[in-house]
Amino acid sequence: MNILILGSGGREHTFAYKIAQSSKCRKLFVAPGNAGTSKIATNVAIGVTDFEAIREFVIKEQIEMLIVGPEDPLVQGISDFFMQDKQLKNVAVIGPSKRGALLEGSKERAKEFMAINMIPTAAYESFKKESLEAGKKFLETLKPPYVLKADGLAAGKGVLILNDLEEAKTELENMLAHDKFGKAGTTVVIEEFLDGIELSVFVLTDGRNYITLPTAKDYKRIGEGDTGLNTGGMGAISPVPFADQTFMNKIEERIIKPSIEGLAKEDIDYKGFLFIGLIKVGDDPYVIEYNVRMGDPETEVVLPRIESDLVEVFQKVSAGKLDEVKLKVSEQTAATVMLVSGGYPEAYEKGKEITGFENIQDSLVFHAGTSEESGKVVTSGGRVLAITSFGNDYKQALKKSYQNADKLHFDKMYFRKDLGFDLA
Repeated sequence: MNILILGSGGREHTFAYKIAQSSKCRKLFVAPGNAGTSKIATNVAIGVTDFEAIREFVIKEQIEMLIVGPEDPLVQGISDFFMQDKQLKNVAVIGPSKRGALLEGSKERAKEFMAINMIPTAAYESFKKESLEAGKKFLETLKPPYVLKADGLAAGKGVLILNDLEEAKTELENMLAHDKFGKAGTTVVIEEFLDGIELSVFVLTDGRNYITLPTAKDYKRIGEGDTGLNTGGMGAISPVPFADQTFMNKIEERIIKPSIEGLAKEDIDYKGFLFIGLIKVGDDPYVIEYNVRMGDPETEVVLPRIESDLVEVFQKVSAGKLDEVKLKVSEQTAATVMLVSGGYPEAYEKGKEITGFENIQDSLVFHAGTSEESGKVVTSGGRVLAITSFGNDYKQALKKSYQNADKLHFDKMYFRKDLGFDLA
């Protein structure tokens, strides 16, 4: 079949890598793609939210499956767009409906969904510009640190964790009264801070049946020891060593099952991924957030561990027959190290030539922010490359990724050298 992947990052390169291996894939396209996807698929210069251009391309190239990588097109309703079009409705779209995507598109909606379905999460209240003073008073009832979340999509930058009460009040005012995050911050969710260790659990569902994918742990902060600004993710490890069977059973019973049942009860069309951002507090799991697609860079460690034919699995998702799938997963650990541009996540330069690809051994290199210029691969984003390796444990896998990271070079290249520090 002819398949189109939407997106341009490391997640989409990883999807392309897995799908290109399938005997069921005839032609593979990525829109807009990057310098890595161009080696295994055909890149198409179409933006991920340009629905009309996507429609034209899908009809022209007789695309039979659409895999949606990033959140924006899902929140804007690309799945509904396909379902409501006579010429597109038979295309298998891997990604939830607009209503389903609200679990990521609105923090307030996600919290309400968790409350209705009795899913454990931090206590919270939400506020708008008109209730700013009430929000400040609510902050006074909490212990530091204070967690402020812009309700809408803010490119991963809409969550603030602050230790000072007055600073928290000022930032709440900046968000609600001074449009710090634009439309994303017209509603702000304030929640209690949960102290524990985080992990990501990924679920693939057809809306009724589900498969729990391998767990992963990513590292969001730019600095070693989890210091500095939040990023899109500096690396990831799968599986998570502390997520033993007892803990995973709690996650399934208290979080995964009620989440999928909650979607079914509301008759929400949900065919795709549900990413559950969790925190382990003591021995209990709590939900921090939902995402409605695979995470990045977790995808770069989760998908390479899946040995099943991904296209076959997605066909079952589309047909509502996911209960017929028995997923094969490698026992090995995968670890990815993200190489980023100097200055990221703040201002950084683009167009830096990347060299050393030919020296990589025993690792996978997924392109996250790259493009091609005059036959050279250059940087085009903050997160540039993800180096994924396998090992018998996370230390062995990380060692390989670090050895190969040292063989690559671009001006002001940076990566964290302490991934896994909190797992020892």
